[in-house]
Order: sequence, then C-alpha cells, then structure tokens
Amino acid sequence: MWLPNPKASGIRKGGGGNGLVAVAIDKNKGSQYALKWAVDCLLTRGQTVILIHVLHGTSSPVSRGKEVIICNISNSSASPGSYQLDNTIKDLFLTFHCYCTRKDIQCLDVLLEDTDVVKAITEYVSYAAIENLVVGATSRHGFIRFKSSSASSSISKGAPDFCTVFVISKGKVSSVRNATRPAAHTSPLLSHIHDLISQVQTQPAEISSRRMNLRDRTSIKPHSQADESFKSPFVRGRGMGGMSCVDFPESDTDISFVSSERPSSGRSSSVYDYIDTGRTSRLSTNSDHSFGSTRLGLKFNPYSPDTSFSHESCTTSFSYSSQSVDEVVEADMRRLKLELTQRMEMYSTACREAYISQQKFMELTHQRLEEEKKIDEARLAQEAAMAIAEKEKARCRAAMETAEASKKIAEVETHRRASVEVKALKEAEEMRKLLENLAQTDVRYRRYCIEEIETATNFFSESQRIGEGGYGLVYKCYLDHTPVAVKVLRPDAAQGKSQFQQEIDILSCMRHPNMVLLLGACPEYGILIYEYMANGSLEDCLFQKKNKSVLSWQLRFRIAAEIGTGLLFLHQTKPEPLVHRDLKPGNILLDQNYVSKISDVGLARLVPAVAENVTQCCMTSAAGTLCYIDPEYQQTGMLGVKSDVYSLGIIFLQLLTGRPPMGLAHLAGESIEKDTFVEMLDPSVTGWPLEQALCLAKIAVKCAELRRKDRPDLAKLVLPELDKLRDFAEQNMSMPIFLGCTASSPSHSEAFVHQDVISDLRLVHSESSSAPSTPTEGKP
Repeated sequence: MWLPNPKASGIRKGGGGNGLVAVAIDKNKGSQYALKWAVDCLLTRGQTVILIHVLHGTSSPVSRGKEVIICNISNSSASPGSYQLDNTIKDLFLTFHCYCTRKDIQCLDVLLEDTDVVKAITEYVSYAAIENLVVGATSRHGFIRFKSSSASSSISKGAPDFCTVFVISKGKVSSVRNATRPAAHTSPLLSHIHDLISQVQTQPAEISSRRMNLRDRTSIKPHSQADESFKSPFVRGRGMGGMSCVDFPESDTDISFVSSERPSSGRSSSVYDYIDTGRTSRLSTNSDHSFGSTRLGLKFNPYSPDTSFSHESCTTSFSYSSQSVDEVVEADMRRLKLELTQRMEMYSTACREAYISQQKFMELTHQRLEEEKKIDEARLAQEAAMAIAEKEKARCRAAMETAEASKKIAEVETHRRASVEVKALKEAEEMRKLLENLAQTDVRYRRYCIEEIETATNFFSESQRIGEGGYGLVYKCYLDHTPVAVKVLRPDAAQGKSQFQQEIDILSCMRHPNMVLLLGACPEYGILIYEYMANGSLEDCLFQKKNKSVLSWQLRFRIAAEIGTGLLFLHQTKPEPLVHRDLKPGNILLDQNYVSKISDVGLARLVPAVAENVTQCCMTSAAGTLCYIDPEYQQTGMLGVKSDVYSLGIIFLQLLTGRPPMGLAHLAGESIEKDTFVEMLDPSVTGWPLEQALCLAKIAVKCAELRRKDRPDLAKLVLPELDKLRDFAEQNMSMPIFLGCTASSPSHSEAFVHQDVISDLRLVHSESSSAPSTPTEGKP
C-alpha cells in the first residue's frame, strides 16, 4: 500500500498515484525476490506495503473463526487481548519486517486462513481493492503450500480485473497481467491506515495515561501484581511479544533477510492492530475494526521509577493514622521497597549473567566443534595433497623419461629431415635448371595463326561446335587435312590463362598412348588444338548421351586398365610427380577404336617428394569436381598422388554400375558386404563375368576409401589386377570392330616415353592423316 511516513507531509487519498501495493509472502526465496522487486520498482521511502500470508485451514496457530489478522510496524504499545500466533508465523513476518525497516518502508501484515490459497488471496484482493499484487514465481516446492506447479499463474488469472499482477522470478519480472479498469470501491484499509497513523502520533500521551492508571491499581494490590510481574525477567524484557528486527546499515543492493531465531532489538517492532472477527463467509466487508491492540499487555515494572509514585499514593490513603504510626509504616515501607528493589536487581543481574554465560558456552562449544572439523578437513586435505604430490612426482619422472626419449628421437628426425631437405633443394635446383632449358628450347607444338583457325572453323560457326565446358568452347574442324578439336579459352574464365599455359607446358612435353595428343596452339588467342576423339567422352557412353551405344563389359575392363596406365604415367613424371586433380568420366575421351585417353590436364600440379613413397603438398584451395575430389584433400588441402586414386575408384564403380557418383562408394561397399553387388551391375550390359566384376568392384572400393593411407598403391596393387582383367576381356572379345585393332594400351612398365623424343609427334601426325575423313562427334 502506498502510505507516506507519519513524519512526512500526510496521507494522500487512494494511497498514491499507483494504488495499494501488496506482496504475497511465504518461506521460499521467491517471496524475498518479490518483496525486493516491489521495494525497488513500486515503492519509495516512507511508503507502506501490505504483506499477505495464507495459513492452511487445518494448521492454523490462531483460534477458530479468526481468519484475518493485520499487523503493522510501529513503536507503540497497545492493550492486551491479541491472538497468540505461532513462533514460525511471527518469525516469518519478522524476516520481511527487517528488510523493510532497513529500506524505510512501513509494513501492514495480513494473515489469512483457508484451505484454498489461490482463492483466499484473490478474494482478499477483491475485498481490499488492492490495485498492485506482487507474487513470486512458484518453485519446485510450491508457493505457500501449493500442490500445483502453476500457483502464480492461477493467482494472475483469478485476480480481479482492476488489479495488476506482477510475477517475479529470481529478481526479474516473469509475467505481468495489467489491470483493465479501476477499482469499483474504495479500499476499507485506507481509513484503518489513517487511524493507525494518527494513533502512532498520539501514542506517547496514551502510554502516559496508562501508566497513571497502573499506579492506582498497584496501590491497592502491590504484592500480587509484583509477584506476577517478576516471574521471569526474560518475559519482562521481551516487550512487544519478543518480536523485533535488527537495524542493519542500509544498502540499495542488499537483499539479506535476518534469521528469526536470533534475539535482536531495533527501531521498530511488530504490533497487531486489526482483527476481523465479524466475517460470516470467507471474507467480510465489515469495516468495524479496532486498532491499537497488541499481543501482550503492559505489566507492572518494579524497575520503573513510577513505583515510588504508587507507594506514595498508598501512603496518602492512610493519612487518618497517627503521626508515629505513619512514620513507622513509612520507614518500613521504604526499607521493604529498597530491599525488594535490591533483591530484584540482583536476581535480574544473575539471570542475565546466567543467560550470557549459557550463550558464551554454546558459542565456545560451537567454535570448538568447528575447529575440530577444520582440523579434520585440513588433515584429510593434507593427506590428499600428499597423495597427489606422489602421483605428480611419479608422473613427472615418467614425463622426464619420455622427454629424454623424445629428444633423442627428435635429434634423429632432425638429422634425417636435414638430409631430406638438402636432397629436396638439389632436386628443386635441377628442376629449375630443367625448366629453364625447356623455356629456352623451341616449343614442341605447332603454332597456328588465328586466320588459319578461323578459316577452318568457318569463323567459329555454331554448326561446328561440339562441346562446351568451364574452360571454354570446343569446335571440330580440319587442319592440314586432319580432323582436330579446337578448344577456345573464354575471355572471362577465372583461371583460364594459367590453365591454358600449364596445359601447353605439360602436353607439349608428354607422349603417351593414353594421353590426349596436343597438335598445336595459338597462344595469343588462348586456343589449343588436339587430336579429334571420335567417340566423345566416357561420360557420354556410360549414360548414353548423344545416341551413344552401350559399352560392353570387355570394353569397360579394357578402359579401366587404360585409365590406370595413363594415370600412372602422370604420377611417374620426373623429377616430380604430376597430379591430375580433376579426373572424371567427362575428361576421359574415346577415339574411333574406343581407346581411352586422359585430357584436361590444366588443373594438374607438380607435387614435391617429401618422404619415401609419399608425395604430397599443401594447397590453399581445393580444385576438382564434386563427388570425384579426394575428401581428405578437400578438408586439409594436402594434395598427393593418391588424390587421383580416389577419383579412379569412383570411375571404376561407374564403369560397373552405370550410376551417378553421389554416394556410390558407400552403396557399393554395403552391397559387397551383403553379397548383393550383382544387383548393382549395369543392367544394360549382358553377360557380366561375376567373379571378375566383383574383383574390380573390390579394387574400386579400396581406391575410394575416405582416408588416404587406406588406399592401395596404383603401381604395385591396382595395375597388376587391371592388367589381368584387360587380358581376360581381350580373350573374350568377339566383336569384329576389334579384330584388326592394335591400339590397346601397353603395360605400365612400357608407358613412359622420354620427353625429349620429337619424332613421336611426326609419327602421330602421319597416323592421324590416315584416319577416316568423316568421324563421329567427340571432344578432347
């Protein structure tokens, strides 16, 4: 509730601009977070908040029929007759009183009794016209003995529509349900709070008058009152029912709540001011309430100087006696009074000292137990530390031994690596000199002028275009009465010029039956001239594009061996191996006799040798075609000759199955394990030799392993098996087209042709001149 401090400028009607503020409290942390948030965001210093707590109907600490108890923080005393509450309830309110006192916030405590907590709170909010209700989010243990886990949401839904409900979770607003209209009636608490403030301001005068009445009563029966009053100095010293709060230093960020079990004193205490006894149903609108009542009434205090005044009044009542009798009685009264006062002081002092001694004994006992516990913990920690130290010592010895062994190994490796580096430097110098010599010698290809090429291609007519790729366009024409394929570089090709020059440098120095022959070039315009491959690419034949005929299994076995032979020729290039990097069916071309040749070496790379039988280098970006590129090369950028072996395995699987490359290695591996690879063979080919086909499939799956080290060596393991399959295919070849053909690839041991033999180019030209004049379409 918004209520200014009594020392401030007075009470405003309606409790302030934002209406009454109430906080539902319980023993959990959510209530403390809710009160802190309300004090920080809704209240200011000197204002009043309503604290609502609900007791379960079967465990009420008050007498039956008393369902509502409202308590207020003040420093005044009141008349006896208040209800005796359980210590847990008093301690609960005391915890929140202490925090509010430190923040200079007044409290109005409301205690409800009901079996349905949600209904009790919502009905009381409606009855008291509370316009702002703050509740803590329900935890796993429930909110104020809720059995449901959605108590805060139930209160938010059940509250009247003139009340804004704030649900606070860990100091932050979890949800807000805003009011849609103002309250229809004025809260009955406003008049009581106004009377309460007035009563607080006039409290000193009432206390004085009550002390005068107490003196009159004491003069009549002093001994009985004194006997009852001095039964226990602890009861006499508790004052307002023993409830008080600790005066802590104020802090805007402090949310500490004092324990209810520690006795303390402060500048405010809990006084129960209002009891609703006229409710016939759960809540009543009766506004006839009494203020100023407290749980314990004032008792006679013999330590107070007012006692002398009572005895003087008593002496005055016996004024009709004689002077001597009066003097004797007065002397006896003074002596008894002095003796009684001294005895009571001694008794009070003894009790106080006994209590202090007991507290000190308990504290010393607790300290001794804590010290013993710390000593035990320290001993255990020391033992654990010693054990850990021993383990670390042993580990350190092992690490030192390992370090010594590693040092020796590193020294040996350093010497070996140094020798390898010296050898590599020598080879690099030899290769540099070789390249310089090659650059200084005459080029080993014919240079054509652009006019000759334009005339042959009819100025690059669309009718003569036979292919198109990422590099550029491919045209078929006749130069020197020889069918050739002209590849024209695109002007906007990303790496076209570098690939163009690299392809010229590689193909002009190489001669092999399974490598496409470079006949000439026009470097000024980026044009390459290859021998014409009549049957197009292997991809066209496998997938029967452009009306290509189906390849028999004999041809497929022979093509597999020829591709492996041509690839080994690239890998055995001296002084360093050459990796193709883009091996795929589209780059395998077939001539008129279905002899396969590798083309498009523009992406090829010279790989330096770094160890025995291992050739690899690191590339900044992976090059190649998806599904054919080496996964390890794509991930790490490390290029080696076995990167081409992976592509070769995928091509072998496509030769067997005629399927696309996506996931083909995985499917083939599973089918081989399940003995169902026969179902994957290309159904368009008949008469498959199952044993030989399965042998080639196993080789292909090994070549397509994800890890490079698991792939077989091309020269030692793969090509011997491919030669056997080629021999088997040629023995079973019965097609007339191959009876006089002698163009099959030689074995890999005879594949290398020396780079300095120029006469091979003239031989190839003479063989090309004797080719048919009307070949079918193809591209290099």
